[in-house]
Amino acid sequence: MIPTFKNIHPKFKYNGIHYDFGVLKELAYSLVKEGQVYEKGIGNFLLDWLDDSDSLIVHTSGSTGVPKAIALKKEHIVNSALATGAFYKMGPGTKALQCLSADHIAGKMMLVRAMVLGWEIDMVEPSSHPLQFTTKHYDFVAMVPLQVQGSISHLNQIGTLIIGGAPISPELKSDLNKVDTRIFETYGMTETITHIAVKELAKGPEDYNFKTLPDVVLYIDPRGCLVIEAPKVSDTVIVTNDLVKLISPAEFQWLGRYDNIINSGGVKLIPEQLETKLSVLIESRFFVAGIPDAILGQKLILVVEGNIDREQLHMDIKSLKSISKFEIPKEILVVPQFVETGSGKVDRTKTLSKYKI
Repeated sequence: MIPTFKNIHPKFKYNGIHYDFGVLKELAYSLVKEGQVYEKGIGNFLLDWLDDSDSLIVHTSGSTGVPKAIALKKEHIVNSALATGAFYKMGPGTKALQCLSADHIAGKMMLVRAMVLGWEIDMVEPSSHPLQFTTKHYDFVAMVPLQVQGSISHLNQIGTLIIGGAPISPELKSDLNKVDTRIFETYGMTETITHIAVKELAKGPEDYNFKTLPDVVLYIDPRGCLVIEAPKVSDTVIVTNDLVKLISPAEFQWLGRYDNIINSGGVKLIPEQLETKLSVLIESRFFVAGIPDAILGQKLILVVEGNIDREQLHMDIKSLKSISKFEIPKEILVVPQFVETGSGKVDRTKTLSKYKI
């Protein structure tokens, strides 16, 4: 059988039951009409996937700008699923867990992989503890960091775990060092139909680089930002705002976002790099940002969610050997709650605006 969006793999199972094209459509209608909220999202996606259109309308997350609707070719989506199956060697009969919302591309792709590759996929309501009500072993699962953190004691139920949607904190990486599961951090976006590069989490202090999946070529633009050529998943070259250190056309280190760079008194600071250093001191959610300053141009500030001792934290930061004097925040601000995007990521711009920072 040639993999296309019009063919459902004969080994495909949804919650333990095999469905062909026609019966799967009936399931989709049933989920939309009678299912729980998360099941309605699954049903709506299946109806879109099984219609006659050769493209699918999806929405970007909004974590780096205004969310927008884009059209993805179903042929490209199938190619992405095939690349994932080949890279991880996950063929027909693979047991997978779907614990991500089907409203977003990562959740949609889990379903597509199952239908195209012949996986046996189980569905659970998206939550921060997706494994708490099952003892079943799964070959392949995709989660966001919050779900991984809530599943640490159950990760032995997973053979291969991919993590995306947000950076993995140093604390979580340390916890994952003790887990036998094969774990990969992913790099991608809606425009690339989820991940086009991955790095396996090292079992130790070292860190690996991101390496591309097949048929992906990388280079950088004059800003130092990543440019992606992936003809099997995109008709256009994708220019990102991700600052990287390019090791080869198939390997890179991620540094941060170009649009987040803070220019303070002529010193360019990459927030993501600084946040990694500060994470050893701060347990709650936080981020650094630059706000207008008459003398420096931009003043470096630290924004923390919750309740902390600001004076003590400032003293602790000054004592860190890993940061320079330019990386010490000029001001520490505490807010009750961060604003989030629809996919649960921290919206830095709207958080700053909400609290008039």
